[in-house]
Amino acid sequence: MDTPTNFKAFFSFFLLLVGLASAQLSSTFYSTSCPKALATIKSAVNSAVSSEARMGASLLRLHFHDCFVNGCDASVLLDDTANFTGEKTAGANANSLRGFDVVDTIKSQLESLCPGVFSCSDILAVAARDSVVALGGPSWTVQLGRRDSTTASLSAANTNIPAPTLNLSALLTSFSNKGFNAKELVALSGSHTIGQARCTTFRARLYNEANIDSSFATSLKANCPSSGGDANLSPLDVTTPNKFDNTYFKNLVSQKGLLHSDQQLFSGGSTNAQVNAYVSNPGSFSTDFANAMVKMGNLSPLTGTNGQIRTNCKKVN
Repeated sequence: MDTPTNFKAFFSFFLLLVGLASAQLSSTFYSTSCPKALATIKSAVNSAVSSEARMGASLLRLHFHDCFVNGCDASVLLDDTANFTGEKTAGANANSLRGFDVVDTIKSQLESLCPGVFSCSDILAVAARDSVVALGGPSWTVQLGRRDSTTASLSAANTNIPAPTLNLSALLTSFSNKGFNAKELVALSGSHTIGQARCTTFRARLYNEANIDSSFATSLKANCPSSGGDANLSPLDVTTPNKFDNTYFKNLVSQKGLLHSDQQLFSGGSTNAQVNAYVSNPGSFSTDFANAMVKMGNLSPLTGTNGQIRTNCKKVN
């Protein structure tokens, strides 16, 4: 007599397990539904980065600015609509975030291969990894199965993306709010071993701060005057600007951090020791950075039946 009840209980438990499983990301998520996807993305990223090394940093930054705002859901890619103002005009993103064209190219290639299958948020996660590898950095296994948001939040972008003007305590708080400890803050900041910044983001440091190497400051002032030239670019790592390595940390020890927030990691505070550790052990930086990137990619993903798979990354289906 109990069999139907037991079976129902078992079946309910089975459904619960399936539900839990569907909410987990997996490195093999597309292995049958879109088996050529990862190779397609890698090829497109390699092509883009070989054309312009800076694009590797731009694609990495897209993933970061996506994940820190309501999770890794490709909300950063959405254009404004009548219903919401997107994140592209946020303080940290306006006239600064780039790489959207590369993402669109990848998406159109994947839509040809396997229509409606591969999410824009997963494109960002994979492209970030492939960009780091293309510039000589570590690799990691990207967990997949994120789905795309149907909205975006300008206010959340303005609130959650850490500014280059932050002091160490504010940086620690900003990253702690997303579940990262001090070591992970320092490791993820090491992404500034590549990429460039606009004069407007580091002018105050150049002209007002004392903990900056004087010859370094002088060399930068030519391209970043005290007024004007806001969009003029300088490399975040002046020594090896297009190589993903630990030189960023060596620069900090030499007081050659470009941004205020960079130099804050080595300014007599609690993170000095971690910066020194990455200077002396580049292997530990590579390992910690890769692990922190996997962790960042796990920030509040939409899975299962939540969200959607956008066919065009710029707009909701």
